[in-house]
Amino acid sequence: MSSNLRVGVVGVGYLGRFHARIYSEMSGVDLVGVVDTDARTAKTIAHEYGCDAFADHKELFGKVDAVSIVVPTSVHKDVAIPFLERGVHMLLEKPVASNIRDAETIVSAAEAAGVVLQIGHLERFNAGIMELAARVENPMFIEAHRLGPFVARATDVDVVTDLMIHDIDIVLSLVNSEIHDIAAIGLPVLTKHVDIANARIEFKNGAVANVTASRVSNKKFRRIRIFGQESYHALNFVDQQIEVVRAGECAPDQQYPEIITENVEVDPRQPLDAELEHFVNTVHERGTPLVSGRDGLEALRVATLVKEKIEACLN
Repeated sequence: MSSNLRVGVVGVGYLGRFHARIYSEMSGVDLVGVVDTDARTAKTIAHEYGCDAFADHKELFGKVDAVSIVVPTSVHKDVAIPFLERGVHMLLEKPVASNIRDAETIVSAAEAAGVVLQIGHLERFNAGIMELAARVENPMFIEAHRLGPFVARATDVDVVTDLMIHDIDIVLSLVNSEIHDIAAIGLPVLTKHVDIANARIEFKNGAVANVTASRVSNKKFRRIRIFGQESYHALNFVDQQIEVVRAGECAPDQQYPEIITENVEVDPRQPLDAELEHFVNTVHERGTPLVSGRDGLEALRVATLVKEKIEACLN
């Protein structure tokens, strides 16, 4: 009898099919089945990766030890809770839910069942972000830009939920302090939802984060800059280059120290591969995931506050 972790994927649209592929190639994992309301899609993906196809997630009950949930956010609670109540470990795509109440219900169910609940904030597994997290201590100012051209996918939600929440989660992971105040502004441009937004998040320890997200820009631009007491770090998400600027030694004949710039090469790796590998390892070890249910809940709380500030401005 195989001792491999039995895994299923619920929702094999654009992102879910990548989950299925990675699990199918992973050592120590058996991809048992994929689920999709589109039976043809489920069968196609199942045939490609050598597993069973199902039209209803309930058909996975009793067959899996862990599952990736990659369905629309609006149905996260309805799909996730039955698996959690049956003791199934879960990687749940971000955001946790479409509202705080549902998110709290999901997180509480996972804690009551004693299972691993990892939230799919993919950018935390970006090699550059992981390198920054290891290098940066006590950041005092963070500036993040996540801009990109318009894409018809995910236009049922606003840009804060779609894009900005990634950087909100990153900021919260870097700043070890409670939030003092939030100011935000945003506008709808092409859809009925907010398509471009900016938030200023002030923390009780004095740190400030300025976060901008847009899905109506001409070019893709993703960058984060972090200022600390003695150094400045900048990451370009696209080329995975980190620039570090700091003060060097002050020569006897100089009034000010020399400015030293260092370029750090980051060993690139696909974030989704790293994320799913971390999930499987965490399940095996019964550990705490890098992005826990509570982390995902806090990111959603802050994103919700940002949206409330924007709505107040628009009204």
